[in-house]
Amino acid sequence: MDITPYIKLLQSLVRIPSFSGEESETANLIQDFLEQFDIPTERIYNNIIARNKHFNDEYPTIILNSHHDTVKVGNGWTRDPLGGEIDNGILYGRGSNDAGGALVSLIAAFCYFYELSTSYNLVLVASGEEENFGSKGVSSVLKQSGFNTSLGIIGEPTQMNMAIAEKGLIVIDALVSGKSGHAARDKGVNAIYLATNDINWIRDYKWTKKSDILDSTKATITQISAGSLHNVIPDECSFVIDCRVNELYTLEDVLSFLNEGTEAVLTPRSLKWRPSGLQKDHPIVLRGRALGRETFGSPTLSDQVHFKCPTIKIGPGKSERSHTADEFIQVSEIEQGIKIYIDLLTDLKI
Repeated sequence: MDITPYIKLLQSLVRIPSFSGEESETANLIQDFLEQFDIPTERIYNNIIARNKHFNDEYPTIILNSHHDTVKVGNGWTRDPLGGEIDNGILYGRGSNDAGGALVSLIAAFCYFYELSTSYNLVLVASGEEENFGSKGVSSVLKQSGFNTSLGIIGEPTQMNMAIAEKGLIVIDALVSGKSGHAARDKGVNAIYLATNDINWIRDYKWTKKSDILDSTKATITQISAGSLHNVIPDECSFVIDCRVNELYTLEDVLSFLNEGTEAVLTPRSLKWRPSGLQKDHPIVLRGRALGRETFGSPTLSDQVHFKCPTIKIGPGKSERSHTADEFIQVSEIEQGIKIYIDLLTDLKI
């Protein structure tokens, strides 16, 4: 299979700014690319959707999903983040690794199967708003399309190993109330001191239920804010708790435990980003293992969280390159990714 068109597509994607919510031009590019291959497309917001030629409503459906939005360009780049240059077999640029490499590899696999007769339907969803978990990303496609989806393959950089489970996420806004007073007169109740008690309790709390695949649940304080003047005891202190939750706890469990151990008023931003995954004996997992792919549990959240069916997260590239200066992916990784995606799907029975 000639991968040149897909490498050029990735270079073009890198060269177009596509911050979450502002990815209309990359959506146009992907739509034009597919239609050049005579593949009809649908569009919901900036999500591009394509079905295999022999789509049959009576067949199970596999969704191939990856995203074309990116985070903003940060500091520290020594190369043009929008250059898309290839140097010694390495393609550099913002979004090349997360998740451009996976996206173009899935597009290549979809194109390979497009005209073939299979025992399942294939639906390609090149989605937006993954990085900011926006409401107009893949979740809008799943709500509006009505696909009877049996399996989701989510393209993210995993070195083509299989994330068969993914931790859930609950972000909690915490507010501690004290009483203001003049700092020199030792009057009032310092909300910072009260918050410190809560923060220390959260830091030291041991989550007892440890998962074989997703390890332990973890709660981390990631933001804090209090005070307005140096000589006024603050009457409020707010902080944010980032909780990564394994499948042995519900998000409601986590919120309840934290409420029992802290004095702060805790307000969850959402209770919908739950742990996800699939059984170790699922046919796609067995096929992946036969191809030498390892399985693991992912601590990070992705569009996998929006699917109600079994899902697997797999793609070329390395997760630790994501969102970094001089982000890159090797052309050979994309070539391997395309081959493994095709091998995973060939004669797959679900």
